Amino acid sequence: MARRSTVQRDPRIAGDPELSAYPDFPDDPDLGRAPARGRGTSRGRWSGGGGRWLVWTGRAVLWALIVVIVVNGVRAPFERFTQQNAPSGAAPASDSGFPAAQGSAFATQFAEVYLNFDGARLEERRSRLAPYLPEGTEPQFGWDGFGRMSAGAVEPYGIEVVDADNAVVTVLYQSDNRRQLLSVPVYHDRSTKRFVVAGRPGILPAPKAANLPPKTAPERDRAAEQELRTPLEDFFKAYAASDTASLLRYADAGITLEGFGGAFTFLQLKELAVPLGGGAAREVTATVLWGVPSKARQSTDPEPADPGQMEGKLEQAYLLTVVKQGDKWFVKDIRGAYRSVAR
Repeated sequence: MARRSTVQRDPRIAGDPELSAYPDFPDDPDLGRAPARGRGTSRGRWSGGGGRWLVWTGRAVLWALIVVIVVNGVRAPFERFTQQNAPSGAAPASDSGFPAAQGSAFATQFAEVYLNFDGARLEERRSRLAPYLPEGTEPQFGWDGFGRMSAGAVEPYGIEVVDADNAVVTVLYQSDNRRQLLSVPVYHDRSTKRFVVAGRPGILPAPKAANLPPKTAPERDRAAEQELRTPLEDFFKAYAASDTASLLRYADAGITLEGFGGAFTFLQLKELAVPLGGGAAREVTATVLWGVPSKARQSTDPEPADPGQMEGKLEQAYLLTVVKQGDKWFVKDIRGAYRSVAR
């Protein structure tokens, strides 16, 4: 029986399974063996050193995720704490649950009744106030029944929501030559969806008008102003009367303009300003003097002594977009003017 040679280039015996490409793989026949010495140890085996960067990259990503989670966990309660400790005058959250629009409407209607009284009409005011007040409340709600006051132009101005059931609504009104504010505490019953005035209102002064800074007048295109004056005068005459045929003649193609239907009469194009620059389309500012017809008398009546029965005049400013086609100008759009230079 011949003896097998003891010199082999591969430490494996013929017929053994192939070595695994991954260390410690269950099918690796060398699992658990002591490492072999010699040249053959580097063949067919992966030492694992080239894949360490994958392990370290995975660890870095994992630690980054842990840091993000910890930071968010610490920040969330801190933000809740600072919101809860915000100043009491700060605006309430929009999701407080209080129906702000309906509460403002309720307080505005109440203010229109509350701010108008006359000592000769006590019962009328009492009955009009009743739907807004809690049962058992003093019927005149703080008024002693003497004197008179009138207010108009009552509009919602602001609201401070206290919680889901309570708010203070502020309304703006005009009385004589004064603008004032009225704060109204309002309670909302969520079960019945009803409102009630929760306490005495408070009158406050309204903010004064802002200071308007001066404005420099732009350079004007006098030639274009001269060209546009006559066509725009004719346009405003047609616009006042809602003269459909004339409006079609002065309007740009595809544009429909309605007009006033005789509610005003055209008296004068007082001012026309066309800034320099631009091509066939221009934006021009026109100051128009309208006549306000009197409805109290017929045209054949003599001049009345009462100024309220006389025809009035009203000056208005407009911004028009005009387009030139050939030698004619057409109106494309008319709207209220921006801030004018003149006071």
